Amino acid sequence: MADGDKIEVRDVTRIERIGAHSHIRGLGLDDVLEARAVSQGMVGQKDARRAAGVVVQMVREGKIAGRCILLAGEPSTGKTAIAVGMAQALGTETPFTSMSGSEIYSLEMSKTEALSQALRKSIGVRIKEETEIIEGEVVEIQIDRPATGTGQKIGKVTLKTTEMETNYDLGNKIIECFMKEKIQAGDVITIDKASGKVTKLGRSFTRARDYDATGAQTRFVQCPEGELQKRKEVVHTVTLHEIDVINSRTHGFLALFSGDTGEIKQEIRDQINNKVLEWREEGKAEINPGVLFIDEVHMLDIECFSYLNRALESDMAPVVVMATNRGITRIRGTNYRSPHGIPIDLLDRMIIIRTVPYTEKEIKEILKIRCEEEDCLMHPDALTILTRIATDTSLRYAIQLITTANLVCRRRKATEVTTEDVKKVYSLFLDENRSSQILKEYQDEYMFNEIQEPNDCEVVTKREEAGGGDEQPMEH
Repeated sequence: MADGDKIEVRDVTRIERIGAHSHIRGLGLDDVLEARAVSQGMVGQKDARRAAGVVVQMVREGKIAGRCILLAGEPSTGKTAIAVGMAQALGTETPFTSMSGSEIYSLEMSKTEALSQALRKSIGVRIKEETEIIEGEVVEIQIDRPATGTGQKIGKVTLKTTEMETNYDLGNKIIECFMKEKIQAGDVITIDKASGKVTKLGRSFTRARDYDATGAQTRFVQCPEGELQKRKEVVHTVTLHEIDVINSRTHGFLALFSGDTGEIKQEIRDQINNKVLEWREEGKAEINPGVLFIDEVHMLDIECFSYLNRALESDMAPVVVMATNRGITRIRGTNYRSPHGIPIDLLDRMIIIRTVPYTEKEIKEILKIRCEEEDCLMHPDALTILTRIATDTSLRYAIQLITTANLVCRRRKATEVTTEDVKKVYSLFLDENRSSQILKEYQDEYMFNEIQEPNDCEVVTKREEAGGGDEQPMEH
C-alpha cells in the first residue's frame, strides 16, 4: 500500500468538545479546604472557592437539605466556573442540575412545575437490592446453529472458579447476549440470574499469553474465587424526577428519553415521597440530596420566588445555588426594587458568596490555562498583549481571541501565535467598547437610533433632582 493511501485511525472515544468551562476539574482545594492559587483549572477567588468547598462538604454529608446559596458578583468574575467546579468536586454519584432563570418561560408547562421538576431532578435515591449472579471464567463455549439458518440455537458453556467447575445449558436469550458481548474461552463473565444480563469483566490472567498483541481496552482480571453462584448487593442511583415520570404514565420511561414529560400530578409525587421514605425506614434506600444551580436568577419573577420559599422548607429539598450579576434592580413581576432583584424574604434564607474581579496576574494565568485547553501555543509577548486586552475590555473577549488568533497563525503555516496574530484578530473583531463608540459616531446612519441628546439627559436629571422623577419604591 502506498504512503498516500494510509488510513488515519483516530480514537473517537477521546474526542471532546471544548466548552467555556471545560478546563475546570474541581474547586482546587486541599484537604483542609484551603484554596490553592492555581489548581484544577481554578484561579484566584480564594474566599469564594473556600466557601463553595464548605457547601460541597455539606452536600456530601447529605444531612442538611433546603439550604440556599447565592453567588453574587460582577460579570466575568467566575460565578458559573465555581458552580461547575462544585459539580466536578461532587462527582457523578451526587445529582447536579443546572438551569438558567429564563428557561422556565420557554417550556410547555407552568413555571412552578418547571421549578418543581428541576428540584426533584436534584434529589437522588440510592436503591439497594440483592441479586443472584453466576461469576466465573469461561473454559469452553459451544453454540450450535441449525443448518437451515432458522430455528432455535443450542448452546453449552463451562464456567470455573478457583474451587469448582460446572456445565450450563444456554437458552436462546442468553445465547444472543453471549454473541453480542463476543464472549470466548478465557473471558471472566457475570450472568445475572433474574434478568439474564451477561457482563464481560475482562480476560483471565492465565490466558494473557494466548495472543502476541492485545488492544489497549483489554483488561486482565483474576479467576474468581469461591462458589460460582453468589449473592450480590446492587445499588441503583435514580432521581426522584425519574421515578415521577415512570409512574406518571403508561410508557413513562420512554418520556425520559424524549424529554416530553408533561405536568406531573401532585398526588403521584406525594405517593412516591411516602414510598421512598418507607424504603428508607426499611434500609432499602438512601436519599442523596444534590444541588440545583440556577444561573441568571434575577430572571425569575415574584411567583417563582414565592414557590421557592415554600419548596426550600420541604425535607425533600436539595441545596439550591443561585448566581446573579445584578445590583439593586427591579423584582420581575413587581414595581419594587431589591438587592440582586430577589425579594428580601428569600435573601434572608440565603448565604451569599461574593466573587471579586480578577487581578492582571490572575487573568494571565486563566488565559494560559485556556491556551493549553485549546491546544494553542502562544508566545509570552502575545500572552502579555492578550492580558492587557482582557484588562481593558473583558476576559470573555480575550478568551475568544485565542482560537481566532490560533487560526490566523495556522493560516500562515506557523505553530506559535505571535503578537502580530493577536493584533490582526483585535483589528478584525470588535469588543463592546469599540462597537459602542462606532455606533455613537455613526448613529445617524443607523435605523431606529434612540440615543438621547445631551440636553435631554440634563432635563431628565434636573427633573429627578427636583423629586418629579418616576422613582420606583424600594422594598423594605
